[in-house]
Amino acid sequence: MSDNPLQGKRIAFLATDGFEQVELTKPWEAIRGAGAETILVSPNEGQIQGMNHNEKGDQFTVDESVHSVSAESFDGLVLPGGVANPDALRMCDDCVSFVRDFFKQHKPVAAICHGPWTLIEADVVRDRRVTSWPSLKTDLINAGAEWVDEECVCDQGLVTSRNPDDLPAFCDKAIEEFTEGKHAGQTA
Repeated sequence: MSDNPLQGKRIAFLATDGFEQVELTKPWEAIRGAGAETILVSPNEGQIQGMNHNEKGDQFTVDESVHSVSAESFDGLVLPGGVANPDALRMCDDCVSFVRDFFKQHKPVAAICHGPWTLIEADVVRDRRVTSWPSLKTDLINAGAEWVDEECVCDQGLVTSRNPDDLPAFCDKAIEEFTEGKHAGQTA
């Protein structure tokens, strides 16, 4: 495999205030290290607040507004967790549409921890095998998903993991899926 398998690819990271910092920074570093251009997309402008569990982390500068971008401009999507982040994203119509459009365009998506909350709102987990932070289990099952307690699960280009301990496997699988590209089964 090439040292830069993602060369020429653009990967969006969708987040807002309250994201779990390491769930953005570790995939960001790994994906950028594999050659991709990484773009922080948010409904907020300026900077967004990262969290280290319950403590404030660093602030990160938003590259693009979700209100003015399209999934067509990207080759893949990463959804970091944190409790407040996906809870806010799922209340934003443009965020939900942005996520859903990756599935309509058969593009790979990677979501970790509480990140799948936004997938539930986009109605893209039905009949998919997924994992997440344990408190989302019932929500995902009620949305039609098959929930499993595994380090990393991939179903037709949808990569999910449970928590920061799973980041090495999550990053490796996300890079593999972003390298592979479109998935015929990845539909909304």
